[in-house]
Amino acid sequence: MNSAAIPFLTAAALGRLIQRQDISPVEAVEAYLERIYRVDRKLNSYITVCRDHALAAARQAEQEIAAGEIRSPLHGVPVAVKDQFNTAGILTTGGSKVLATNVPTHDATVISNLKNAGAILMGKLNMSEFATGNSVYHHWGTPRNPWDRTRNPGTSSSGSGAATAAFLCATSLGEDTGGSIRNPANNCGLVGLRPTWGLVSRYGMLGASWSNDIGGPISRTAEDCALTLQAIAGPDPNDLYTTQTPTPDYQAELNGDIKGLRIGVVKEGLYADFVQPQVRDTVSKAIGTLESLGASVDEVSIPLLPYTAAINRIHIEVEAAPSHWEWLATQPQNYDHNVRTDFLTGCVVPGQLYYKALKLRELIRAQVFEALDKVDVLALPNTSEPAPLINNKPGIFSQEEARARMSGRRSLTGSFNLASVPALAVHCGFVSAEGSPKLPTALQLAGRPFSDGMLLRVAHHFQEATPWHIQRPPI
Repeated sequence: MNSAAIPFLTAAALGRLIQRQDISPVEAVEAYLERIYRVDRKLNSYITVCRDHALAAARQAEQEIAAGEIRSPLHGVPVAVKDQFNTAGILTTGGSKVLATNVPTHDATVISNLKNAGAILMGKLNMSEFATGNSVYHHWGTPRNPWDRTRNPGTSSSGSGAATAAFLCATSLGEDTGGSIRNPANNCGLVGLRPTWGLVSRYGMLGASWSNDIGGPISRTAEDCALTLQAIAGPDPNDLYTTQTPTPDYQAELNGDIKGLRIGVVKEGLYADFVQPQVRDTVSKAIGTLESLGASVDEVSIPLLPYTAAINRIHIEVEAAPSHWEWLATQPQNYDHNVRTDFLTGCVVPGQLYYKALKLRELIRAQVFEALDKVDVLALPNTSEPAPLINNKPGIFSQEEARARMSGRRSLTGSFNLASVPALAVHCGFVSAEGSPKLPTALQLAGRPFSDGMLLRVAHHFQEATPWHIQRPPI
């Protein structure tokens, strides 16, 4: 195979060719390195490229595979991770100048798990500062959307979305606090899964909101997502919140049927007045595709959904602030303006407001579970509008702008963070914006705790029936 074609293979297909020794891990890494150095200057998706580390790991994988020691379907496959996960001996910044020289001495559990699976770490990916999703300034360059470089690739796992969509890694890891895996998947035309809270260890991950954060895969296909989740999921004694149940075979679960599956369209999501008609129409057609594949479709209700962005934001700011007190006091100038404002706000939020947010969270969780008592999968748009233009103006300049940050598209994803259930975004078609005739948008699916495999199965069947995942951005 021509080496220039290697990055355009799915992670699953590349893994199969590597295991058959038709392609060597060294060839794969070299092909990705060449593409990164040629393309990423246009996107700023990487903070750190681990060239020497990746080549050494590839040589080891090559020897192991030649000896018949296959660790997993990702053995020898190049991956990249959001710069929120500690990597021993490799710069880990959280996207912040505050940690511009931070080199951990240990790996995050998800990194150890990827290494144990034989995956090759290509590098650390750009992100919104400390995963807040609000930063304007990016110390290592502004990440750009490969479908239109004037547009946002999605926050806060910006680099994960951009790099995966631009074929600069075979699959990637992001982290989702209020939508930060699903939004990059939406904006960049990918599949992104926020796993069930507790399915993936957070040990060694720089946190944003302990009650909402979880790492997960951003990939080009549901199958690649399943392989990536398989590698990172499972119990961890270093994270007492992780599940103790055995990890299912997520790749095998893709092959199940979706005939008779009950899909509940969340009416407060699909028919919200803030959802643009072109997004609503595209998502409605995607739901129709699932119905044509044998699923049944009914409407369900989550009445508090429109308010979840504000409720989630209170949790994020209050829970993030304590870990930043010392840095805010000693180096406030090293924070992005918006991030500094968010954290300082979290320091002064009244206790009764946080208490009220906790009670409202329980009501939202109850409503999500009530809807899931009636159906197997919830369906709604992942966002309300096309990928927005990149913001280069810090601050908030009106009450209307402040309200917009606490409502709208963030409510579409935030409900499932608050309910601690799995949610997935899958590219389902294109919408347009001024100057951008072709921007991806996504169908969002959510399910009961630990139904991650079922969500991946629905997304896989949808991709098998549609052409959206094989479209390439013009980069």
